[in-house]
Amino acid sequence: MALTDTFTKNTKHSGKPAGDKHTDGGGMYLLVNAGGKYWRMDYRFADKRKTLALGVYPAVSLADARRRRDKARELLADGIDPNLAKREEKQAKADAAAHTFEVVARDWLAKTAAERMASTQVKVTSWLEKDVIPFIGAMPMSAIGPRNVLAALRKMEARGALDSVQRVKQVCGQVFRYAVATGAAERDVTQDLKGALAKPTTGHFAAITEPKQAGNLMRSLFDYVGHPTTVAALKLTPLVFVRPGELRTMEWAELDLDAAEWRIPGSKMKMKVDHLVPLSTQAVALLRGMQPATGHGRYVFPSLRTGERPMSENTINAALRGMGYSKEVHSAHGFRAMARTIMDEVLGERVDLIEHQLAHAVKDPNGRAYNRTAHLPARREMMQRWADYLDKLRMGAEVIQFRQA
Repeated sequence: MALTDTFTKNTKHSGKPAGDKHTDGGGMYLLVNAGGKYWRMDYRFADKRKTLALGVYPAVSLADARRRRDKARELLADGIDPNLAKREEKQAKADAAAHTFEVVARDWLAKTAAERMASTQVKVTSWLEKDVIPFIGAMPMSAIGPRNVLAALRKMEARGALDSVQRVKQVCGQVFRYAVATGAAERDVTQDLKGALAKPTTGHFAAITEPKQAGNLMRSLFDYVGHPTTVAALKLTPLVFVRPGELRTMEWAELDLDAAEWRIPGSKMKMKVDHLVPLSTQAVALLRGMQPATGHGRYVFPSLRTGERPMSENTINAALRGMGYSKEVHSAHGFRAMARTIMDEVLGERVDLIEHQLAHAVKDPNGRAYNRTAHLPARREMMQRWADYLDKLRMGAEVIQFRQA
């Protein structure tokens, strides 16, 4: 006879040592003993009698127990042992709980740290800890959907961090792809967010590219009064016109001042290819002047707070703002555009040499990328001409106008 809710609620243990069994059909019964009331199901699998625990009453009602029994019978019909399926489900839940977004993200950060510069590692970690982990960090990777990630990114979008929000989305995607590779997730759910976030207004970095204004800028650099490390970095920036991150992480071990060369390892470069910067006599003189102050440490331009880290990424731009150059007029990155434009359109330097010195992708006639020493003598001469020209601009001499097209 099938059980009823009233009977299940009111039935008591009779005192039998083995307990009392009250059947409900389909192999399911209610076992009542001194410890309580337990739902059980007897079945046969592979010619062996087995028992499946369906739960404890009243936490599991009669209706819930029947649903669990029916599910178990469906598994049996498919040739699956319900006990094994239950253990696997329990293990899957435990695995999911152990593979939260925060756990996987920190594992990914540690495993891929060697692929990033130290400053980038700090920035990516900060993004995750500030903008993502507080919102979805405790969720199992397998339970996170596109909307969960979007909700976290919307908070960044709301405060106007449009440049960062796109990069954080990319970082989240990398975490998910790592989770897929390690079995913690089925797919990268950030792929479903295409078009869901506002995009920042794109544009070039602000730059002074007119010779007369460039002369004023060079005089401002040389008149700037600040920390000696910042002053030296400001003066060197237009001479080498590398990316700001490459300049501030310059290490003494990368320099050969006798050979007048700076060899930047590919791990620091945007294109992940080693880059060689010929140094003008002006650049060598600046660096030799820095040796007594920072030559004992790792970085040529160490942090003003600690010598263990490179100069802050905001130092050069902050100095430019202090000189009256707003972000709409000129930026640390703008020295690259200044060199690119004036060297080409005013000085008539070979475009391929300029592009190579900018560490842009330059290929030979056969489509092969040049190595870091390609055209080194010609580039060395070009860099010296550029440094000499900047000196003349600074002193107010030989301001050559743009060539007419």
